[in-house]
Amino acid sequence: MRIAVEGCAHGELDIIYETIQEIEKIDGRKIDLLICCGDFQATRNLSDLECMAISNKYKDMCTFYKYYSGEKKAPVLTIFIGGNHEASNYLQELPYGGWVAPNIYYLGYAGVVQVAGVRIAGLSGIYKSQHWMQGHYEKPPYSDNTLRSIYHIRNLEIFRLKQLSGKIDIFLSHDWPAGITKYGDEDALLKRKPFFKDDIESNTLGSPPGMELLEHLYPSYWFSAHLHCKFAALVPEKGGTRVTKFLALDKCLPKRKFLQVLEVRSQEDSLIQLDYDLEWLTILYLTNHLLSVKSNVQYMPGQYGVGRWAYTPTMKEKQTVYEKFNSNLQIPHNFTQTVKPYNPYDTHVRIEQPQLLINDQTTQFCQILGIDDPSALLQIIASSTLKDNSKSSEISDMDTSGEYMSESMEISFQEESVLNSTCQENLTNKYFVDNSPTNLFSKSNNDECHNSNYVDTSKSALDDDNVNISTMSVDSASMRDSKQC
Repeated sequence: MRIAVEGCAHGELDIIYETIQEIEKIDGRKIDLLICCGDFQATRNLSDLECMAISNKYKDMCTFYKYYSGEKKAPVLTIFIGGNHEASNYLQELPYGGWVAPNIYYLGYAGVVQVAGVRIAGLSGIYKSQHWMQGHYEKPPYSDNTLRSIYHIRNLEIFRLKQLSGKIDIFLSHDWPAGITKYGDEDALLKRKPFFKDDIESNTLGSPPGMELLEHLYPSYWFSAHLHCKFAALVPEKGGTRVTKFLALDKCLPKRKFLQVLEVRSQEDSLIQLDYDLEWLTILYLTNHLLSVKSNVQYMPGQYGVGRWAYTPTMKEKQTVYEKFNSNLQIPHNFTQTVKPYNPYDTHVRIEQPQLLINDQTTQFCQILGIDDPSALLQIIASSTLKDNSKSSEISDMDTSGEYMSESMEISFQEESVLNSTCQENLTNKYFVDNSPTNLFSKSNNDECHNSNYVDTSKSALDDDNVNISTMSVDSASMRDSKQC
């Protein structure tokens, strides 16, 4: 199976898909899957644009809305994770993943799927310590603070991912695992990005939970974006035989290396379709009680605590979940629009205040699996607040009654217990091919691109028995200048 990996998409779907089509023309071989490492920017309309943590000068509808509205359809199956520049209100509708447009699938806060037997896991967002142990409490309309905290990863998702067993073929994160630079050509990186030096020396570059997760799972490949440069590394298992091939890619802009093509061994004669991962479904089911939508500190179970602390599923538990899905793990194509898409010809459109919406895809998924939708829990909180405020208003207009106040407190307690359960541009057709025997993941291959397009079709020297890779590194020098989204 041929997979194209994109760094930061920044809303440039038209350019990315056109680049893929150009690659297919060059070697006459189809690309089966596109995976994007965040900053996807799935903006459906101008209201979504207001939910992105981005400077006003960079706000642009770009081209996703065309795929959402049905004007266009993604020519290749696309999977992506969230970054720190997203239409967070839309992605919040799909906490466990779902279709944001036909043929374009979001992995959720964290997720694991399979495509023709290739196991792909991902973690959305970036790490910030101040929100690490909080629940998913944010909801639109966002404040200046929650506009950013919503894309900060939480300990719940890392805890769940740590319960995985077996091989992970590909892992996606937006920010880099902390300390990853020491496994690649750090000196060459600092020549290109000298302002990384202080963060590298203080070990604050990247995500500590990300590296902890890498050293727990050791996937065959780990792809990241966020820092807008290409960087390769090899992370060997301490005392073991596994090796993770790490590659960070750039953003989709002219003269940047933003796309990588690799071949991964998949199941023969398998359809290129998305399937749920049974173990991941079972982990979600077993850990549903750990979900929080409150802003206070939430601790995950530990080895020396009370009750169960390890949630790697047993065969019996997986069988129970398998039966919930009627022994069919194919992800249904049940995309539906939840808001009106952007119309570039409507010059009098009114920007509506974003609201917390319930997505039918999430509702169906939660009902089948028997877990909670965080957005539904947030609506319960909002409803409870309105009730309490209404009762407080009634009390202030009458002689306060001890019984009345007691009833209000009881309602709140009962509800509390329930809660605990970028930019269209054209491409030219000029590419240059470098058939030199360079190794994609070697220290010497972390260089920036030159002023010509660069396609590396060399064979990796790191093939193993499970994954074969031929690489194609593409920059966007063939694009006309485009503005940053």
